[in-house]
Amino acid sequence: MITIYKHSETGLLQMSEPTEGCWINVVDPTPDEIKTLISYDLPHDYLTYPLDLDERARSERENGELLIILRIPFFQGQAADVPYATIPLGIILNNKYLVTVCRINHDILREFSSGHVKGLSTGKRQRFVLRILLASANKFLSYLREINKVVDGLEDQLQQSTRNKEVLELLKYQKSLTYFATALKSNELMMERLERSKLFQTFPEDEDLLDDVLTENQQAIEMTNISSNILSGMMDAFASIISNNLNGVMKILAGITIILALPTMVASFYGMNVNLPLEGLTYAFPLILGIAFALTLGIVYIFWKRDWF
Repeated sequence: MITIYKHSETGLLQMSEPTEGCWINVVDPTPDEIKTLISYDLPHDYLTYPLDLDERARSERENGELLIILRIPFFQGQAADVPYATIPLGIILNNKYLVTVCRINHDILREFSSGHVKGLSTGKRQRFVLRILLASANKFLSYLREINKVVDGLEDQLQQSTRNKEVLELLKYQKSLTYFATALKSNELMMERLERSKLFQTFPEDEDLLDDVLTENQQAIEMTNISSNILSGMMDAFASIISNNLNGVMKILAGITIILALPTMVASFYGMNVNLPLEGLTYAFPLILGIAFALTLGIVYIFWKRDWF
């Protein structure tokens, strides 16, 4: 899907054909749409690189056209094996257009195309790129806060758990944090390369915005590392807790089995077809019951004193 936008005095307008200073938003293009984009003097490789979900963050310049590939966070759903993953977003800059290419119509792209982002201008291409970079860093921070909330909820469930379900849920979010850490680090290297290229030094506002982008990205990296370390330690601790909880359950069941075995054993002896003590006594049955009951109470007391329950 190809959508063309251009900023005007009345706001962000959608256009049918590209003009100078417009933003071309490309989402999961078909082969015919790629041919159309090539007719706008856009390199074929620059259009296809961001469609590879494993493409790393980097920047590339050729014939005066700049390609920036950024890894952005993407929420795949709570039921997914990796709830929070990352996908590439390509940004192409030339003398006429700014083009974004992505396999998915991401929240960042929808927010920008809604026209609700203040101070956004498609004509100021470098600043537009910086706003995308800043929005990506903020989205990482937002998702990290959501991950921490979910992990806190799982922590409460794990304290009484004897199953592996909660630990497996934590493992899913550990994978998400690993993807985040890798993407943020590659984004940082790409941004530092852009900073050295002096692409954003034309206006002081752009330099300040670039500093904000680098700061937010560094904060996301530190927050990801902290969350990942805490989660790793938590998984190890709760694996031990689950094992201890299971041992406690098995201990109680073993104790109950031993206690119930004593009266069963006494009753089994006196159910044999042989001569046994106390035969012929009128009080033999209550006496035998009393002996079994006393043995049971004695074992219960021993177990209780030794904290085996």
